[in-house]
Amino acid sequence: MKRARRWAALSGTAVVVAGLALAIPPAAAAAPGDTEIQILGLNDFHGRIDANGQEAGAAVVAGAVTQLKSENPNTIFAGSGDFIGASTFPSFIAKDKPTIDALNDADLQVSSVGNHEFDQGWDDLANRVIPAADWKYLGANVKKLDGSDALAPTWETTIGGVKVGFVGAVTEHLHELVAPSGIATLQITDIAKAVNKGAADLTAAGAQIVVLLVHEGYATTDCTGLTDPNSDFGKVVGALSGDIDAVISGHTHLEYNCTVPLAQRNKAASPARDLPVMQGGMYGHNLDQLVFTVDSAGAITGISHTLLPLTSKDADGNWQPNYTADPTVAAVVAAADADAKVKGAVALGKIDGPLDRAKTADGDENRGGESDLGNLVAEAQRWVTVPSTGTSAQIAFMNPGGLRADMEGNNASGYPAAVTYEQAATVQPFANTLVNMTLTGAQIKTVLEQQWQPDGASRPMLRLGISKGFVYTYDPGAARDHHITGMWLNGEPISATASYNVTVNSFLAAGGDNFFELANGANRADTGITDLQGMVDYMAAMAGSAPLKVDSSQRSVGVVFPAGAPASYAPGDTVTFALSSLVFPAPTGSTRPMDTSVTVSFAGRLLGTFPVNTAASMDKFDETGTAQVSVVLPSDMPAGTADLVIEGTTTGTSVPVTITVQAALAATGVDMTQPAAVAVLLLLLGSALVVAARRRGAHRVTRAER
Repeated sequence: MKRARRWAALSGTAVVVAGLALAIPPAAAAAPGDTEIQILGLNDFHGRIDANGQEAGAAVVAGAVTQLKSENPNTIFAGSGDFIGASTFPSFIAKDKPTIDALNDADLQVSSVGNHEFDQGWDDLANRVIPAADWKYLGANVKKLDGSDALAPTWETTIGGVKVGFVGAVTEHLHELVAPSGIATLQITDIAKAVNKGAADLTAAGAQIVVLLVHEGYATTDCTGLTDPNSDFGKVVGALSGDIDAVISGHTHLEYNCTVPLAQRNKAASPARDLPVMQGGMYGHNLDQLVFTVDSAGAITGISHTLLPLTSKDADGNWQPNYTADPTVAAVVAAADADAKVKGAVALGKIDGPLDRAKTADGDENRGGESDLGNLVAEAQRWVTVPSTGTSAQIAFMNPGGLRADMEGNNASGYPAAVTYEQAATVQPFANTLVNMTLTGAQIKTVLEQQWQPDGASRPMLRLGISKGFVYTYDPGAARDHHITGMWLNGEPISATASYNVTVNSFLAAGGDNFFELANGANRADTGITDLQGMVDYMAAMAGSAPLKVDSSQRSVGVVFPAGAPASYAPGDTVTFALSSLVFPAPTGSTRPMDTSVTVSFAGRLLGTFPVNTAASMDKFDETGTAQVSVVLPSDMPAGTADLVIEGTTTGTSVPVTITVQAALAATGVDMTQPAAVAVLLLLLGSALVVAARRRGAHRVTRAER
């Protein structure tokens, strides 16, 4: 039976939260007989059990929940997934048990699963994680292959005399975000359909409040597009039924506190009111707070919602906790830290400078950009992999999402700086194994094209880390599947039909992050070597006696010829094109090595030097570092294909730009690459020879007459 509801006035204006929590105007004061139900939400904690700047740490999270419960005993602590996985070292090294123990002590009661709960596969989640967790994990759209529920879709409790129900779901892109082999016995179904059914079941069972916990989120903090059907999250929100009273989301690591006005909600579902939609950022920065006012008849008469920052900056700019740390959880964290300190203190080797992920101008992570850290990890994985043939891998790729921190070493005294086991594990916390395979050149091109992610993806570009020796050029503005314009391995062009030995981690090997072509590799062999062990071994070999030098050269460079550029050039012609991706994307003011100019040469002959614009960008792509090139080809340049070599004057970046050169005879303007042009030219040449012969004959007659 559909529950009756009455709605108190609530602002219909969407509220965006960025950095600070801004509250929706509160609901009217509770009338006699009314009950206030408080729901606190946490998302994407990722094992951040220690306090670290804005990251409050598990003890402060638990302390905040305790304090807020003391102010309102009718409180439920809920979540929207990714509590574990991609964790910092103290939790990672203990397989996230400290995080699970801490959240148990914080009295977490219910959560949706996140994609990282599946990092070690369904068997690990079902048989290790879930039994260790005191809270209920929900996944309405997580099904077995026969269509039955793999996880409970809903959970209900009664508090303060009010029945409160939760329905949970995980992103529909789960198979792209974890190794598909680990969830081969599962199917992930449509979120909206699954949660609408779960919400209807809760309502029919008498739930007076229904909250959706969903590990999927909006791609920006601009609330105006929350029901845009062209985005994954907008498609979900726009289809939610009126049985759902609020949404606590996750996955995109953003802070927003929004209201979807009644007018924008799914009309077919006959919703009763505006819909709060929230996400608290990441790593324990905030708690979501929902307060429902329920009258004596059991109807919701008001909802207030805000984000509660768990830390704030003091006058000196230092982050301070906003709540008192819970002593029980603090003890759990201290024990984990002590264990991790012993295991993580081992030095692996030294580096002569920081190895960073790609960043935007403001320092935010940019997974669409190439990075020296991504390239180093790829090179370490190529180096450490020896397939059964005994031939070292030729190429390795690394996904940017597998890099969870920069590798800066213990650099308090400057560089060189030692890198410890803990730091390496914090960079790569997933314990993926390394898989070797063979791919044709055509398949490698397909893999590179898949860096441009499917339409609607929350991250439109995922730039792969590339091992030494492999470089490629691309057109950033080209149509899908037509970006890659050239590939070379150790200076030789990649052949579409030849086979190459390639190493990737097991996540990528199974088609993770939409790199589906990697699942089609032949002669696949799982080496059993983890990505972390590969880095440990590489550092021991390459940085044990002398510091490892940071390689700042680019593996990928954008090359765009102007509209109307000819298909071929004659010696002496001017060749013009634009370059991009000459600099690793880095924050404004970065002091890392970068090219301020590039040279263009042919066969060792310098054709020109051109300045590089190194300005930082907020775009989460890889076009930082641009230059305009215009060179005159040598007059004695031979016909055929030719490589103009682009070289960075500081970093050692070196990539070819291939052009076609006409024979010198084509200097008249005739394109000698066209058969028709050659035929016309031969005809003209033949006619000229006939005329010349006739003139010679006439000349001889004249002399005889004399």
